Amino acid sequence: MSLPWLFYNFFFDLFVAFLFLVFLGLTYIAAIRNRNDTYSGKPQSKALVIVPCRGLDYSLEANLRSIMKQDYSHHDIIAVVDSADDASVPVLNEVGMKWMLATDRCVNCSGKVRAISSAINGSEPYEVYVIADSDILVKPDWLSKLLSPMINPHTGISTTFPYFEPVGGFWSKVKLIWGFVGLGMMESSITRFGWGGSLAFRAELIQGEGMEFFRNFVSDDIALTKLCKKMGLKIAYVKEAMPTINSPDDFATFMEWANRQTALSVYSTRRVLRLGLIFYGASILLFISSIILTFLVFPLFALFLIPALINAARAVKRSGKLPVYSFFISLLIPFIYIYNLTKAAGMKSISWRGRDYSLEE
Repeated sequence: MSLPWLFYNFFFDLFVAFLFLVFLGLTYIAAIRNRNDTYSGKPQSKALVIVPCRGLDYSLEANLRSIMKQDYSHHDIIAVVDSADDASVPVLNEVGMKWMLATDRCVNCSGKVRAISSAINGSEPYEVYVIADSDILVKPDWLSKLLSPMINPHTGISTTFPYFEPVGGFWSKVKLIWGFVGLGMMESSITRFGWGGSLAFRAELIQGEGMEFFRNFVSDDIALTKLCKKMGLKIAYVKEAMPTINSPDDFATFMEWANRQTALSVYSTRRVLRLGLIFYGASILLFISSIILTFLVFPLFALFLIPALINAARAVKRSGKLPVYSFFISLLIPFIYIYNLTKAAGMKSISWRGRDYSLEE
């Protein structure tokens, strides 16, 4: 046997051994999930629900009406707009939701952070504040379920994650499956974060220096997540409070949204970039290698597809609809997310509701 052939066999065996280790790791991650937390007891905290509004979200009227029809009695609702001429104001008046102008003078904050701080500073003190994005559609028990973890004094944030209802073409379906990345992160206490579209937090988080810290961030949820962890409090995930976001995305709007969300995650911590590139890079390597080796070497290499198939099956179950789309789109998600990560790594600013925000420290 020639020397080059020996080297070929050695490196091939080494590559297969590496793929096997990747396979074991990805199979474990795909198959194992933390159990869902459960919360019992009736919350009694007086809460202020803050609804930042800018422009006309898809199904805005239905969204606002759903937020107003809650079975939790100990709460008030206030919408916040930048101007009385904002396109959302006639809808707010139509549904009868009280609104105010954003008056805070924060410099580095986003419009949403400015709206939230304006509502907090312009209202009487509350025990708990709730952020509700104007694009969410919720059930009547949304607020009571979201606040249920607050009966535990060690809980600083209670949050959930949305179901992106596809009401458009192919890319709205991609957004549905892409959103399951965030849903998977919520299921583990290690990767859990506060999602600012539907989030309740204790007033203690933004008292004193906490408010100044909050007012200097582009992202409200990143700031609150950091404050919660700094105070040693827990982030609770309430799957039962999951809202719906009607998503009519096309390619351009989806990519803008996905790149922005990823850039904000990277802005929060560069660890997201490192771990994301490793995880999704390994997923792509294993997926492509399994297909090539199955056809060119031996059929049993198809077993390396198991992690991808587990994730695809989970996507079908989570979506509850469009099983064929859900299955095959889930196989594309690692490729899309790698693109989002590499794009986000070089982004110095983001565009958000018609405004540009710097992501540089």
